[in-house]
Amino acid sequence: MNQSIIGILWMVITTILFVGVTATVRYLEGEVPAPQAAFLRYAIGTVMLVPSLITLTKFKPDRSLFNKFILRGFVHSIGVTLWFYAMSVMPVAEVTAIGFLTYIFVSIGASIFLKEKLHKHRLSAILISFIGALIILRPGFKVIESGQLGMLIATMVFTASYLIAKVVSKERTSSEIVAMLSIFTTIFLIPSAIYSWEPLSLEALLILSFTALIATLGHITMTKAIKAAPMVVTQPVLFLQLVWASMVGLFIFDEEFDLFVIIGGTVIMICVCYVSYREHVLGKKITSEALQKVI
Repeated sequence: MNQSIIGILWMVITTILFVGVTATVRYLEGEVPAPQAAFLRYAIGTVMLVPSLITLTKFKPDRSLFNKFILRGFVHSIGVTLWFYAMSVMPVAEVTAIGFLTYIFVSIGASIFLKEKLHKHRLSAILISFIGALIILRPGFKVIESGQLGMLIATMVFTASYLIAKVVSKERTSSEIVAMLSIFTTIFLIPSAIYSWEPLSLEALLILSFTALIATLGHITMTKAIKAAPMVVTQPVLFLQLVWASMVGLFIFDEEFDLFVIIGGTVIMICVCYVSYREHVLGKKITSEALQKVI
């Protein structure tokens, strides 16, 4: 089978799995406090990564690299807590649409912190994507609520996490990077989880366990998609997340269909695809390690 088709199929599966993560968290509807839910998701996920963790027994990073792993775990713990909160109070499609901004923020961050040149195509995509964000949020026409604000901040925090991943990917393997993220994120989530801890039902525990499972599978299938085909081929498939999210919100959670969210999300996704295409033309490939979307 053609490698591009294989990459597309893996990415389609990835979009289904990641929307599944969103849907399972949405199903809890705030039953479990965001810090507690985030902690349990990562704690369970860490257990699932035991085979990778075993390989870390021979892993002896220098202090600088180790500090980067610690910093990534800290910022990621903030981002994932905000994401869990946003998911408990916002429509599924809206969370997904705003989440697309992360890919654009990565371009901004790479130019500022990694000294990558901000090409015209990146700058144009950034400006247009912000128009897409404004279409979704509609400031002045509706109140920007805490969930939306939290999700916006989460995309910025996740951007920092991905940029750190891009730096350390030059020195360590993908499995090591994911394992270290899981360990340190779990550790940093412990204090807030203890502070907000509430009795947990068996149903909620099973749901969070399932969330951790499909999230882990999503990282695996996404990595396979990126390795099988160029980003310019697989990136447009990410738009399916918005399609699936809209269907889940409409048919499962009885959420109202919001045309502005679809239009805004489409604008942002088009910008993401355009940047991906231009990067491919310029011969700059994004490594799979830098795109480990861990939620």
